[in-house]
Amino acid sequence: MAQDQDVRQELLRRIPAVDQLLLRPGIEAWIQRTSRSFVVSEIQEVLQLLRTSMLSGAFPPDDHPDPALIESRLGARLQERLRPSLQPVVNATGVILHTNLGRAPLSVAAQQSLSAVSAQYTNLEYDLQAGTRSHRDQLIESALRDLLGCEAATAVNNNAAAVFLILETLAPGKEVVVSRGELIEIGGSFRIPEIMLRSGARLREVGTTNKTHLRDFEAAIGPDTAMILRVHPSNYRVHGFTARPSLQDLAGLAQRHQLPLVEDIGSGCLVDLHRCGIQGEPVAAESIAAGADIICFSADKLLGGPQAGIIAGRRRWIDMIRANPLIRTYRLEKLIYGALGATLASYRTGRAWQEIPVLRMLSLSRAEIRRRSARFLRRIAPELPREVHALLRDGTSVVGGGSCPDVGLATVLVALSSERRPAHEIEQRLRLQDPPIIVRLEEDNLLVDLRTVFPAQEKALLSGLLLALSTQ
Repeated sequence: MAQDQDVRQELLRRIPAVDQLLLRPGIEAWIQRTSRSFVVSEIQEVLQLLRTSMLSGAFPPDDHPDPALIESRLGARLQERLRPSLQPVVNATGVILHTNLGRAPLSVAAQQSLSAVSAQYTNLEYDLQAGTRSHRDQLIESALRDLLGCEAATAVNNNAAAVFLILETLAPGKEVVVSRGELIEIGGSFRIPEIMLRSGARLREVGTTNKTHLRDFEAAIGPDTAMILRVHPSNYRVHGFTARPSLQDLAGLAQRHQLPLVEDIGSGCLVDLHRCGIQGEPVAAESIAAGADIICFSADKLLGGPQAGIIAGRRRWIDMIRANPLIRTYRLEKLIYGALGATLASYRTGRAWQEIPVLRMLSLSRAEIRRRSARFLRRIAPELPREVHALLRDGTSVVGGGSCPDVGLATVLVALSSERRPAHEIEQRLRLQDPPIIVRLEEDNLLVDLRTVFPAQEKALLSGLLLALSTQ
């Protein structure tokens, strides 16, 4: 026992001093990248952990606390400490609008806009022609008017904020008529009735879960009615014995009673998705044309832009919402305006299907993905360990993000399994790589769907899979 204590004391005495470690070229390089005070603090922490492990007996007695060992541990610690919390990942799940992975990836034009406006001053609220102060909505309002056929538009930080502001502006203390079948809940327990309560509006439910008629809305309208609200069931579908009034019929009813008709269309689709085999997803411009006075929707879903909530419609109502003091708490900053403006420009120029990643992924055919998956399999198969099996398998991609819930997109998956390691262990190894790789798990198989993998990411995906599947 005394001998063990002597060994520990000898090891403690051999721990190099901080000043000695600072002379090492590798540690000097870290000082150049960061700062001397930061590196000194981290060295002290590493040395304290080393002392603690020695005193506890956890440090192997045949190991030695030489400077090279400490430098190695310091380097690993600094790399982990300096790794950004938010980092790019390879999405190989086939979920296009993956909420946990940031929903819509941005177009090249949107990325360039972010780079251009982030490091310089901008005309965020400055009219270059007049030389006077302007409103930041002017940066995107013209494009939205053209694309939607609306009179005016504004933007806030997400669609939940858009719904709240509409209710809080136009219906505080008043009734809002909503079909019982449209009292939805989306991610994060966002519920229409609860948002309505917070806004000060009073819910007036009409109809039943599966059937609501125009006469139900008409019977509910009274002196306290402030608006009619229609909510698109973006994250669920009711099939079978169902009915609800058309938007045109609701618009006529609202006009007769001089009420605003508001439609929350959710996913923000600006183009017809029939070419992708997707039916029933409302197109924003069609809602305006059908008579909705106000529409609101997300910008980071099917629109394919940054996170934002768009409010568009008749100028009378939009101006009232824009004048609400609360809008300042939900307003967008310059980076989002830049990315959103560039995204809208792709639609305005007719280039959306070529330039918006979400639309490109939606439009990929099974045959296209099969060819790409077959090429990927031919590349990876010769380098796989003998105990790893790889094959192509038919499967389904999904839209995700609470959009098109009953739509499956035919795809071809690369399925991988190992006789040596369980799939969940390989999946974890993939997640902890740089860049992290996110795949699907099914039973004891890893499923890779290239629909959501950018071509430029294939090299990282290939090397990452080989590393995770290696026998080491």
